[in-house]
Amino acid sequence: MKYTEDHEWLRVEGDVVVVGITEHAAEALGDVVFVELPEPGPVEKGAEIVVIESVKAASDILAPLEGEIVEVNAALADTPALVNEDPLGAAWFFKMKPADMSALESFMDEAAYKALIG
Repeated sequence: MKYTEDHEWLRVEGDVVVVGITEHAAEALGDVVFVELPEPGPVEKGAEIVVIESVKAASDILAPLEGEIVEVNAALADTPALVNEDPLGAAWFFKMKPADMSALESFMDEAAYKALIG
């Protein structure tokens, strides 16, 4: 997996990248009560595409890559608490086909991410 400075994780599955948030981010948010997911389709890197609301705060997830969103995790709309229960598994937000897979090389590996969060 790769990680962003915004506490997102990216997991490659064939030609698709699955995106979610890290345990660190889920803990910082507190109990998640609402998740607004994007529509499938083209997306530009840095675009605000997911809104997460918790009892503590609201947060936006930015598209980590340019490409096309091909699937969203509809289960999060019905059960936003999955973000707290299984942030690295069942609580993925969307799957996308990146315009350029080599862009993943610019993200942190697990050791670098652990150093970032201390």
